[in-house]
Amino acid sequence: MPIEIERKFLLRDDSWREQVERSERIAQGYLVGAAALAAGLARASVRVRRAGAGAWLNIKAARLGVERAEYDYPMPPDDADALLATLCDGVLSKQRHHVTVDGTLFEIDEFLGDNAGLVVAEVELSHADAPFPRPPWLGREVSALARYYNVNLIAHPYARWTQAERDANDGASA
Repeated sequence: MPIEIERKFLLRDDSWREQVERSERIAQGYLVGAAALAAGLARASVRVRRAGAGAWLNIKAARLGVERAEYDYPMPPDDADALLATLCDGVLSKQRHHVTVDGTLFEIDEFLGDNAGLVVAEVELSHADAPFPRPPWLGREVSALARYYNVNLIAHPYARWTQAERDANDGASA
């Protein structure tokens, strides 16, 4: 079973922008999304993603934490466009920036639309305890906070977060 080990962080500042190697626009929607997960009707989210000339169907275990089962399947871009337009409850848009620090890739998602203003860095690791660089722009970890998961950003976008939600730590490490 493929396991994704991913940690998410907020950013302290914009100094990472000087290190961007490439960027791409991403649109994604969920065929099985936050409402089904919250109601206990599904054990996985099912996502359609369109980035550049490519498209993928993604199935990810619905549980908190840095380790989750994940399956990714390429699909025809026209099919992805049709699914995003007709079967998804909403479409999340973001600009993904690729930044490598000491050989480690950070994917920095700058959200658009109703999630504008939210910027999150993700790093995928070989195992949960794997060391990775901590550049000065890397801020508070939010890996354990469900509201930062993309599936939840469609149902409850950043623009509707209260100041308390934006400031709350909920037990995430600093």
